[in-house]
Amino acid sequence: MKAAQIDQYGGPEVVRAVSDAAEPTAGEGQVLVEVHAASVNPFDNAVRNGFARSMKELDFPATLGGDFAGVVSELGDAAQGFNIGDEVYGQAGALSGHGSFADYVPVNTSSLALKPKNTDFVTAAALPLVGVSAYQALVEHLGLQKGQKILIHGGAGGIGSIAVQLAKHVGAYVASTAATEDIEFVKELEADEVIDYKTQDFTEIVKDYDAVFDTVGGETYIKSFAVLKSGGKIVSMREQPDEELASKKNVQAMYQFTGVNTDRLNKLTDLVENGIVSVNVDKTFPLEKAGEAMEYLANGQHRGKVVITVRS
Repeated sequence: MKAAQIDQYGGPEVVRAVSDAAEPTAGEGQVLVEVHAASVNPFDNAVRNGFARSMKELDFPATLGGDFAGVVSELGDAAQGFNIGDEVYGQAGALSGHGSFADYVPVNTSSLALKPKNTDFVTAAALPLVGVSAYQALVEHLGLQKGQKILIHGGAGGIGSIAVQLAKHVGAYVASTAATEDIEFVKELEADEVIDYKTQDFTEIVKDYDAVFDTVGGETYIKSFAVLKSGGKIVSMREQPDEELASKKNVQAMYQFTGVNTDRLNKLTDLVENGIVSVNVDKTFPLEKAGEAMEYLANGQHRGKVVITVRS
C-alpha cells in the first residue's frame, strides 16, 4: 500500500512516501475507505513535528493525515449506516498512526458521511475540518442571527472563507481581515467589509459588533475584545478564553476544538449541495510529495485548501 509516513518527529523532510506500507483493516464500528484525496491541515504538521505529543505519542512508522474523501471498501464489525461502494468524506484519526495520506484508511463511522453529490473527491476532501469548524463556531457556539454583525479573522483561509459565506447566508453583516493580496478574493465571497491587516488596524474600523470568530490567535485575539459590544461573543480556535478581558467587556469568550462527526458533516453536505458554501482548493500535490504539501501549507502562502491526490 502507498502511504506518506514518518519514522520520527521533525520537519517536512522526515515525511517519506512508501509503497509497501501494511494495509489496515476496519475495526469494530469502522469502515475501510479507499482514499481518492486527502487534505492537509495545520494539525497534520503539529502531529508530524511532535507538537501534538502531549495528546498521544505515535507508534512509528506512522501514516499521517486526517481529512479525506473516497469509497467504502470494507465494513468492520458493528459498522452501520454505510455500504461498500458508498462515496464518503470525513476525518480519520490523525494521531492513530493510520491516517488518510494512504491508499486505504480505517475510519470510525461516527466521523463519516456521504460526500456531497455536487463535488469531486478533491473538493470533498478539502471540506471536513474547515466546513465543520465554521458551522460549529457560527451556528452552535455564536448562534449568529440575521442582522447581527460579525468580524471573521482570516477570511481568505480555509475556515475563514467558509465562515464568511455561512455568515452571509445567515443574514449577518460581515467584516473580515485578510492580507493585501487576498482582499479581492474575500470581497468575492461577499464580505461587507474587508480589512487589510497588513496596513490597517481593525480596532479603528470595527466597533460594537455582536460576534468575533478568531482563527489567528495571539495579539489579534486580545485586540478583538475591543470591537465587541456588551453581551457579545468571541470564539477562538487558537486561544483559551481570557476570562479577565471577557468579564471587563461583559462578553462571552469560548475556545473551540472542532469535532468532525456525522451530524455536522451532513449539515455541511446540505450547505454544499444547496450552493450556500464552497471551498477553494489552492493547490494539489501527489501522494509522493506529501512532505512538500505540508511545507507549502506551513509557509502560509495558500488561499484556501491544500489537497493531496491519492487516486486520479
